[in-house]
Amino acid sequence: MAAEIEPTQTIVTLDLEGVLIPEVWVAVADTTGIEGLLRTTRDEPDYDVLMRYRLGLLEQHGLGLAKIQEVIATLEPMAGAREFLDELRSRTQVIILSDTFEQFAHPFMRQLGWPTIMCHQLVTDGDRIVGYQLRQPDQKRKAVQAFQSLNFRIIAAGDSYNDTTMLGAASTGYLFRSPDNVIAEFPHFRSFTAYDDLLDAISADL
Repeated sequence: MAAEIEPTQTIVTLDLEGVLIPEVWVAVADTTGIEGLLRTTRDEPDYDVLMRYRLGLLEQHGLGLAKIQEVIATLEPMAGAREFLDELRSRTQVIILSDTFEQFAHPFMRQLGWPTIMCHQLVTDGDRIVGYQLRQPDQKRKAVQAFQSLNFRIIAAGDSYNDTTMLGAASTGYLFRSPDNVIAEFPHFRSFTAYDDLLDAISADL
């Protein structure tokens, strides 16, 4: 009988919004003046509650996919994000686990050098956004567990409530540029605000 092998290969899983790119819904709120869209996963732990709230606002204000994509087209990754990601990918495998949607993510993936991303899909009727389809519930944690079942060791970084199950499932989890409320509720995760510091911490753990 073969002996169990300790994982020697590592995958880093990263959140997207708030870690590598600006919060898309916040940018849409700033552009359209719909203040309710300022509410994000930094504020609301229940993703389904948050998305139903957002969809209600879109319907109320007649805001369609084309307008949101128009806003996204004006956005760029955070300063230093591409350089951080390029350097990290030169050292280990990196997969982005995000609760964004394919219809939002594509322009950012081009600007970030086409990293692998796993995210969700919007359900549309013409230009109307009528719903959303989760790739699977709690997909970040389940993805980490799936990689672990393939004998990979996982290091994870994210900023919001919806990242914390991913961080908890990983061998090591880091908060990055998180709001004070998330840092206070999850003090057992080391917190960073600079890409260089996060890169150093991850590299020391590889």
